[in-house]
Amino acid sequence: MTSPAWQRRRTAATDLWREFRGNRGGLAGLCVLAAIVVLAVLAPLITDESGLDVISATGTPLQPPSGEYWLGTDVDGRSVLLLTFWGARVSLLVGFAATVLSVFIGTLVGIVAAHFQGWPSAVLLRVTDFFLVLPSLVLAIALSSVLTKGIWTIVLAIGVTSWPSTARLVRAQTLTIESRPYIERAKALGGGHAHLIGKHVLPAVLPLVLANTTLVVGSSIIAESTLSFLGLGDPTSVSWGSMLQTALSSGAVTAGAWWYLLPPGLAIVVIVLSFTLVGRALETVLNPRLKAGR
Repeated sequence: MTSPAWQRRRTAATDLWREFRGNRGGLAGLCVLAAIVVLAVLAPLITDESGLDVISATGTPLQPPSGEYWLGTDVDGRSVLLLTFWGARVSLLVGFAATVLSVFIGTLVGIVAAHFQGWPSAVLLRVTDFFLVLPSLVLAIALSSVLTKGIWTIVLAIGVTSWPSTARLVRAQTLTIESRPYIERAKALGGGHAHLIGKHVLPAVLPLVLANTTLVVGSSIIAESTLSFLGLGDPTSVSWGSMLQTALSSGAVTAGAWWYLLPPGLAIVVIVLSFTLVGRALETVLNPRLKAGR
């Protein structure tokens, strides 16, 4: 039989989905994200990966859109549509992986800084303030320049520099939760740190972390595109940022090859906008104050 706790969680999830569906912007963003993820995952099945090889390219360089090449070709004669499909895989992989690392660090630091008072909290707050003062993109550029170029270097650079905002958010929420009476009762009954954090604090913080995560993914994708555009990405893989960097350095702008610039640029705008719509919708659903203001 299903336990009462699981029944309550299932009911809460059903109510959450019902309210989320009522937000047209969030639902539209979710549908667009689902379509992009499905196309990125199925790219090896619906496209020919060999077309990414410059040696195997058969098209004319910077050929305008046509029946054979729907989005034209790049400077090497490769299909821009094919590059956009495969670029989505790298951009999404880096965006999700960097977000997981960033949110994990931020959540851990935020909970520890709020739960353990004294010098642990003071040290973590000073470290968080240090990272907040310095521009995260500058730190990511510095790390990417020092470390070996690659996808996981970009993930590390973005993840370890973009967590402070999450840490501040989680710390504030944790302080609010730990001031509630049931936390005092749990402490009086002998609940230890692991019990308080695992059973009471973390479940109450996770909805806010979930809503914040969708916003962080969009920021991570922008950061990855920026680093790749600056030439700090993986030179052996195709991403939307590297496509823009190649288009600029190869003279596609002066040649008027708009079909080489618009697809990756619009893809970045669409996916970041979709994540933002989903994140704002989740905030509205999960935050009682925003619900009251609708």
